[in-house]
Amino acid sequence: MVFSIMQIEENKPLAPLTTLGIGGPARWYVRATDEAEILEAADWAQQRGVPLFVLGGGSNLLVSDSGFPGLVLNPVLKGIQAVDDRQARIYEVAAGEDWDQFVQCTVDDGCAGVECLAGIPGTVGGTPVQNVGAYGQEVSSSIERVRAFDLKTHSFVEFTAEECSFAYRRSRFNSTDRDRYLVSRVDYRLTRGGEPTLRYPDVKRVIAASRAGGGIGNGAPTLAEVAAAVRVVRNSKGMLLVEGELDCQSAGSFFKNPVVSAEQLDQIRAASSQSPPQFPAETGVGKTALTKVPAAWLIEQAGFEKGYRLGAAGISSRHTLALVNLGGATAQEILDLAAVITEAVEARFGIRLEREPVLVGFD
Repeated sequence: MVFSIMQIEENKPLAPLTTLGIGGPARWYVRATDEAEILEAADWAQQRGVPLFVLGGGSNLLVSDSGFPGLVLNPVLKGIQAVDDRQARIYEVAAGEDWDQFVQCTVDDGCAGVECLAGIPGTVGGTPVQNVGAYGQEVSSSIERVRAFDLKTHSFVEFTAEECSFAYRRSRFNSTDRDRYLVSRVDYRLTRGGEPTLRYPDVKRVIAASRAGGGIGNGAPTLAEVAAAVRVVRNSKGMLLVEGELDCQSAGSFFKNPVVSAEQLDQIRAASSQSPPQFPAETGVGKTALTKVPAAWLIEQAGFEKGYRLGAAGISSRHTLALVNLGGATAQEILDLAAVITEAVEARFGIRLEREPVLVGFD
C-alpha cells in the first residue's frame, strides 16, 4: 500500500494533548480527518508491526513518563447531521466533535437526553467507550448506533446500543473488546421538546438560587437551565476545564464509584459508624439489587482531604475524586498517590477502588 495521505510526526509530545499535562512523547503521531486516513494509519502501523493507540480529547488518560513506543492516532473527524423521526431527533456525530459543544447544540435545539452531561471534556468518540455519565444520565440511554473501525479485520462496522454491552462506566469497547475498535461516529436519539432530567440535589440548588436571584418563577426548569446548572456544579468541583487553574489539570474522576452488595454496604456502615451516601445501581431484571457509593466519600472517610498532596501530585482542592498535576508532576507520582488512596480505602472498608483513566505506555 502506498501511504500518501497522512502527515506523520515523530517524537510528538503527548503531555500538551492531555488534560493532566503529563507524559512523554509518542514515537509517531498522526491526525486522521476522515475514515480513509483511519484505515491508512492502521495499515501503516500493521505493516511496521508497531503498537497503535487512539487518542481522543485526552481527558481520561494518564500517559507514562516514557511516552508511547508506537503510533498515536488522533481521529479529528468533524460533522453533525440531524434527522427528525417522529418525536425524536437523531444526531449522527463524527468522533472528533467536541462533546460539550455537541451537548449545547442539542440543548439549543430543544432536544432532551444529554443535558446533564454538559461540561464534560473530551470528544464524542470517547463517550460510548466509557459509557460517559453524570447527574442522572448516561450516554447509553440515548445512543442508537456506534460506527467503528475494527483494528483486527481492518474494516468499518456498526453496533446497535444493545450490541455495545453498556453497563456502569463500561462497554464492549473498554472490556471484552478493549483496544479492538476505533469509534468514528456515534448516533444519538434524543427527544424533541422533552423534559430535562433533574435528579441531583446540587443541580436543583443551583437552579433554585439562579431563579431566586433573577426573580424567575417556579415553572419547570428548561434544558438550558439544567445544562447551565450542571456546568456550575462541575466548576465548583474543579471538573470544568478552565485554563490556568491547577484543579483543572486532572483526568476528571480518577476512581469509579463502587457498586456494592447489601453485605458490602453493611460492612461500610460498620467501618464508618455512619451510613454513606448511596444511590441505586441499575442491575437488570432478575439480578441482585446493588448500590452505588460515592468514591469521594470513601476517600474522605479514609483520611484524605481536599488539597492533600504527595510530591507534585495532589487531590483537587475542590473534589476528592480528582487527582491533579500541581506543576511538573510525573505519571509515577500520580500512580503513587492513587495507590496510597486505594490501599487506605481498602484497609478501612474492604472495598477496592477501581481506576477510571486509561493508562498509556505502561507495561
